[in-house]
Amino acid sequence: MPTEFIHGTDWEQSSGPIISRMVHLVDVWPQGLASEIGGGNKDVLENGMHPAFAIGRNRGNRPNHLVGVVISYEPAATLVVLNMADKFISRQYVANVLTYGQAVPATWAAAYALGDPVYVDDSAALSEGVTLSLSPENQTPSPNPLFGYIWYCQDEYADEDVGGPNHAAGLPVAADNTKLVEALLCVMQVNDSGQAESIR
Repeated sequence: MPTEFIHGTDWEQSSGPIISRMVHLVDVWPQGLASEIGGGNKDVLENGMHPAFAIGRNRGNRPNHLVGVVISYEPAATLVVLNMADKFISRQYVANVLTYGQAVPATWAAAYALGDPVYVDDSAALSEGVTLSLSPENQTPSPNPLFGYIWYCQDEYADEDVGGPNHAAGLPVAADNTKLVEALLCVMQVNDSGQAESIR
């Protein structure tokens, strides 16, 4: 189970697009900042970590939050720079939870497949380093913001670029439909979930 947010060199799985925007640390979630609304059950952000977050202090607006992947963090100023570009691909930890019941995971996916929707999930049941799941609702239950869709990693293309004949097994990735599994997958983010209420 991941105990810290994704970091290292292979988190970025597409060279673009990049639309970087700066926000205050208290306006991204879920993370372990003490002043975060309902926070404390996730890792504490440090520079060099690249988790997927929802943006917006008022969680009463959920699921209609913007989303992004952390590019950098300036601790002295408590400012976070996120890539908010539509269709950017990054590696992220994703839980196979499909639904919650009685505030705990109730059903799980047996596998992760190309195009499966992925949501920002602030449920305490997920490990400290995990901010995404397959569940459209958290443990409360409250609707989770759509983050994006499971996609291929760079090494999962048989005859392109870093793939070649020795490419990774690719999708689908096996999970376990009887228990919580948290896998490192590539996710294509979106920033127009279609969940916003239409203007009347």
